[in-house]
Amino acid sequence: MSIITPGIGLIFWTTLFFLIVLFVLAKKVFPAISTALKDREDSITKALSQAEEAKKEVANLKADIETAKKEARAEREEILKDAQAQGKKMIAEAQEAAKVEADRMIEEARNAIEADKRAAMAEIKGQVAELSLEIAEKVVRQSLKADDAQKQLVKELLA
Repeated sequence: MSIITPGIGLIFWTTLFFLIVLFVLAKKVFPAISTALKDREDSITKALSQAEEAKKEVANLKADIETAKKEARAEREEILKDAQAQGKKMIAEAQEAAKVEADRMIEEARNAIEADKRAAMAEIKGQVAELSLEIAEKVVRQSLKADDAQKQLVKELLA
Protein backbone atom coordinates (compact mmCIF):
# COMPACT_ATOMS: atom_id res chain seq x y z
CA MET A 1 0.00 0.00 0.00
CA SER A 2 1.41 3.19 -0.99
CA ILE A 3 0.74 6.65 0.23
CA ILE A 4 -0.53 7.88 -3.08
CA THR A 5 -2.90 5.01 -3.90
CA PRO A 6 -5.01 3.93 -0.99
CA GLY A 7 -6.37 0.48 -0.68
CA ILE A 8 -9.91 -0.62 -1.39
CA GLY A 9 -10.57 -1.49 2.24
CA LEU A 10 -9.49 1.94 3.38
CA ILE A 11 -11.76 3.59 0.82
CA PHE A 12 -14.65 1.32 1.86
CA TRP A 13 -14.31 1.95 5.58
CA THR A 14 -13.70 5.71 5.09
CA THR A 15 -16.75 5.98 2.88
CA LEU A 16 -18.81 3.95 5.34
CA PHE A 17 -17.75 6.11 8.29
CA PHE A 18 -18.35 9.22 6.21
CA LEU A 19 -21.89 8.07 5.34
CA ILE A 20 -22.60 7.13 8.98
CA VAL A 21 -21.34 10.51 10.17
CA LEU A 22 -23.31 12.21 7.39
CA PHE A 23 -26.44 10.24 8.36
CA VAL A 24 -26.03 11.13 12.05
CA LEU A 25 -25.41 14.76 11.13
CA ALA A 26 -28.46 14.77 8.83
CA LYS A 27 -30.72 13.27 11.51
CA LYS A 28 -29.45 15.06 14.60
CA VAL A 29 -27.26 18.09 13.85
CA PHE A 30 -28.61 19.55 10.61
CA PRO A 31 -32.21 19.85 11.89
CA ALA A 32 -30.92 21.58 15.02
CA ILE A 33 -28.77 23.92 12.92
CA SER A 34 -31.66 24.46 10.52
CA THR A 35 -34.00 25.24 13.43
CA ALA A 36 -31.44 27.61 14.94
CA LEU A 37 -30.97 29.34 11.60
CA LYS A 38 -34.75 29.59 11.13
CA ASP A 39 -35.14 31.02 14.65
CA ARG A 40 -32.31 33.46 13.96
CA GLU A 41 -33.93 34.46 10.67
CA ASP A 42 -37.29 34.95 12.41
CA SER A 43 -35.72 37.02 15.20
CA ILE A 44 -33.88 39.17 12.63
CA THR A 45 -37.09 39.64 10.65
CA LYS A 46 -38.95 40.49 13.83
CA ALA A 47 -36.22 42.94 14.88
CA LEU A 48 -36.32 44.57 11.43
CA SER A 49 -40.10 44.94 11.59
CA GLN A 50 -39.85 46.37 15.10
CA ALA A 51 -37.17 48.76 13.88
CA GLU A 52 -39.47 49.85 11.05
CA GLU A 53 -42.34 50.33 13.50
CA ALA A 54 -40.04 52.29 15.82
CA LYS A 55 -38.91 54.41 12.86
CA LYS A 56 -42.52 55.12 11.94
CA GLU A 57 -43.33 55.90 15.56
CA VAL A 58 -40.36 58.28 15.77
CA ALA A 59 -41.53 59.97 12.57
CA ASN A 60 -45.04 60.28 14.05
CA LEU A 61 -43.61 61.65 17.29
CA LYS A 62 -41.52 64.17 15.34
CA ALA A 63 -44.63 65.24 13.46
CA ASP A 64 -46.57 65.51 16.73
CA ILE A 65 -43.76 67.52 18.30
CA GLU A 66 -43.64 69.83 15.29
CA THR A 67 -47.40 70.27 15.46
CA ALA A 68 -47.18 70.97 19.20
CA LYS A 69 -44.41 73.51 18.54
CA LYS A 70 -46.53 75.27 15.92
CA GLU A 71 -49.50 75.30 18.29
CA ALA A 72 -47.34 76.63 21.11
CA ARG A 73 -45.96 79.36 18.84
CA ALA A 74 -49.44 80.29 17.71
CA GLU A 75 -50.67 80.33 21.31
CA ARG A 76 -47.68 82.44 22.35
CA GLU A 77 -48.40 84.90 19.53
CA GLU A 78 -52.06 85.02 20.56
CA ILE A 79 -51.12 85.65 24.19
CA LEU A 80 -48.71 88.41 23.15
CA LYS A 81 -51.36 90.03 20.95
CA ASP A 82 -53.88 89.85 23.79
CA ALA A 83 -51.38 91.31 26.24
CA GLN A 84 -50.55 94.15 23.85
CA ALA A 85 -54.23 94.82 23.22
CA GLN A 86 -54.93 94.84 26.96
CA GLY A 87 -51.96 97.12 27.53
CA LYS A 88 -53.18 99.55 24.88
CA LYS A 89 -56.67 99.37 26.29
CA MET A 90 -55.41 100.05 29.82
CA ILE A 91 -53.33 102.98 28.56
CA ALA A 92 -56.31 104.39 26.69
CA GLU A 93 -58.53 103.98 29.75
CA ALA A 94 -55.91 105.62 31.96
CA GLN A 95 -55.56 108.50 29.51
CA GLU A 96 -59.31 108.91 29.32
CA ALA A 97 -59.61 108.83 33.12
CA ALA A 98 -56.76 111.35 33.43
CA LYS A 99 -58.44 113.62 30.86
CA VAL A 100 -61.78 113.39 32.68
CA GLU A 101 -60.06 114.12 36.00
CA ALA A 102 -58.14 117.04 34.48
CA ASP A 103 -61.33 118.44 32.93
CA ARG A 104 -63.09 118.09 36.29
CA MET A 105 -60.24 119.81 38.10
CA ILE A 106 -60.17 122.62 35.50
CA GLU A 107 -63.92 123.07 35.85
CA GLU A 108 -63.63 123.16 39.64
CA ALA A 109 -60.82 125.71 39.36
CA ARG A 110 -62.94 127.83 36.98
CA ASN A 111 -65.88 127.63 39.36
CA ALA A 112 -63.64 128.58 42.28
CA ILE A 113 -62.17 131.46 40.30
CA GLU A 114 -65.65 132.60 39.27
CA ALA A 115 -66.84 132.39 42.89
CA ASP A 116 -63.79 134.31 44.09
CA LYS A 117 -64.37 136.87 41.31
CA ARG A 118 -68.01 137.32 42.34
CA ALA A 119 -67.01 137.63 45.97
CA ALA A 120 -64.34 140.18 45.08
CA MET A 121 -66.79 142.12 42.90
CA ALA A 122 -69.38 142.10 45.68
CA GLU A 123 -66.76 143.29 48.12
CA ILE A 124 -65.62 145.99 45.71
CA LYS A 125 -69.24 147.06 45.12
CA GLY A 126 -69.80 147.21 48.85
CA GLN A 127 -66.70 149.33 49.34
CA VAL A 128 -67.64 151.55 46.38
CA ALA A 129 -71.16 151.97 47.79
CA GLU A 130 -69.75 152.76 51.20
CA LEU A 131 -67.28 155.26 49.74
CA SER A 132 -70.04 156.76 47.60
CA LEU A 133 -72.24 157.20 50.65
CA GLU A 134 -69.42 158.80 52.57
CA ILE A 135 -68.68 161.13 49.66
CA ALA A 136 -72.37 161.92 49.18
CA GLU A 137 -72.74 162.57 52.89
CA LYS A 138 -69.80 164.98 52.86
CA VAL A 139 -71.10 166.71 49.74
CA VAL A 140 -74.64 166.99 51.14
CA ARG A 141 -73.35 168.35 54.47
CA GLN A 142 -71.37 171.02 52.72
CA SER A 143 -74.17 171.98 50.39
CA LEU A 144 -76.73 171.97 53.20
CA LYS A 145 -74.79 174.36 55.40
CA ALA A 146 -76.60 177.24 53.84
CA ASP A 147 -80.27 177.71 54.81
CA ASP A 148 -81.43 178.52 51.32
CA ALA A 149 -79.94 175.34 49.98
CA GLN A 150 -81.61 173.30 52.71
CA LYS A 151 -85.02 174.75 51.98
CA GLN A 152 -84.53 174.19 48.26
CA LEU A 153 -83.54 170.53 48.84
CA VAL A 154 -86.55 169.92 51.11
CA LYS A 155 -88.92 171.37 48.48
CA GLU A 156 -87.39 169.17 45.75
CA LEU A 157 -87.66 166.09 47.89
CA LEU A 158 -91.27 166.79 48.83
CA ALA A 159 -92.20 167.40 45.21
